Amino acid sequence: MALLDAGHHVPLVLTQPDRPAGRGLRPTASAVKQLATARGLEVFQPQTLRDEGALERIAAARPEVLVVAAYGLILPPRALEIAPHGVINIHASLLPRWRGAAPIQRALLAGDRETGITIMKMEAGLDTGPMLSRHPLAITEDDDAQSLHERLATLGAEAVVGALADLAAGRARLLPQDASAATYARKIGKDEAELDWTRPCVELERAVRALRPSPGARSQLRGDSIKFWRAHCVARHGTPGEVLESDAAGILIACGEGALLATELQRAGGTRLAAADFLRGFTLLRGERFGAAG
Repeated sequence: MALLDAGHHVPLVLTQPDRPAGRGLRPTASAVKQLATARGLEVFQPQTLRDEGALERIAAARPEVLVVAAYGLILPPRALEIAPHGVINIHASLLPRWRGAAPIQRALLAGDRETGITIMKMEAGLDTGPMLSRHPLAITEDDDAQSLHERLATLGAEAVVGALADLAAGRARLLPQDASAATYARKIGKDEAELDWTRPCVELERAVRALRPSPGARSQLRGDSIKFWRAHCVARHGTPGEVLESDAAGILIACGEGALLATELQRAGGTRLAAADFLRGFTLLRGERFGAAG
């Protein structure tokens, strides 16, 4: 939308094919497709960009530059050469930190105090291309993956409009990344959603925020998978995974260091509930233990 509002001509919009969503798992258009359709733009949804026919269709649109934001498909070398100004990517970190698929979640998990947007020119390597601009953004104590994504999306929209203006005016300067400072933001694995109670509370609290809303930090108890939506740390001690207290204020669970006070939870198949409401249907006893922490 920012590109359109800035007056840029968008001859073709690429987005992934419609995916099943909702309870009925019906094919659902992405937000990008919905916006493009509403604005009367041509939409192209190839399964892959490795097909020569897909690349020919993109080339037929005669773009001056390709702009990529969380597209999710690999761009082959041929795609990088279609437009005169190449491919510009909006990356949600301050490169070279957190190259890869999950920069927002990794920044939160690591306890970073700052992240940001990097506008970069794509090349064959994974987020290794030279940078047009970097735009820092402070991470607050209340940020989760969703709130940080939303703030970065706003910043990224402003940043790419500025970068395109620099390209058009011939004042863009490409700066190489310092490869020695690179870190890799690998995709979040399912195993990472399971809380390890032997770890310090501060790390588990970060996990709750980093994995909210998806896939969600969770732990097992009596064969139930409990998802943790909101929690914070308390200076208490006990056996990792042990329920120290459970009342309307929350469920206090011992960690390897400190204790996690869970204030909003969800059972598998249930709804998000404040701790007081959760405990009305799921009684916890002091001394019970979450997970398999030893």
